[in-house]
Amino acid sequence: MSAKAKEAPTEAKLVAQNRRARFDYELLDSHEAGLALTGTEVKSLREGRASLAEAHVGESGGELWLFNAHIPEFAPANRFNHEPRRPRKLLMHRREINRMIGAVQKEGMTIIPLRLYFNRRGIAKLALALARGKKRYDKRETEKKRDWQREKARLMKEKG
Repeated sequence: MSAKAKEAPTEAKLVAQNRRARFDYELLDSHEAGLALTGTEVKSLREGRASLAEAHVGESGGELWLFNAHIPEFAPANRFNHEPRRPRKLLMHRREINRMIGAVQKEGMTIIPLRLYFNRRGIAKLALALARGKKRYDKRETEKKRDWQREKARLMKEKG
């Protein structure tokens, strides 16, 4: 193997993204967490197959867990495969976990998974955010702003 092949990639490789998060929630504070995964889950993620659309983060036994994230089975693994929607433990420092659990319990916030990716060293990471749910009128306001920005860009392009 050449020296170039051994180097870690310079950019993070995005596997899955929660696109509705910014629309449904007001994101306040972001964090990064590792995931406790099995070998077949990592292989499936390296193929770029995962979904965070219905996923959420919750507390169980003083730990943070990722629930309902879909990582499909790795076909060549056959009988040694994993459960696609099993709960996965998040790996964070105790102080960060306590801070996030406190915000959820005391301030009524929610922990939202934003992105699932491999960092430069090839380790699977999950970007999280402490968030507050938006009301229906806030969502309409966000949509109006986005439409206006799109219309403004189109007009500026036409004018030159």
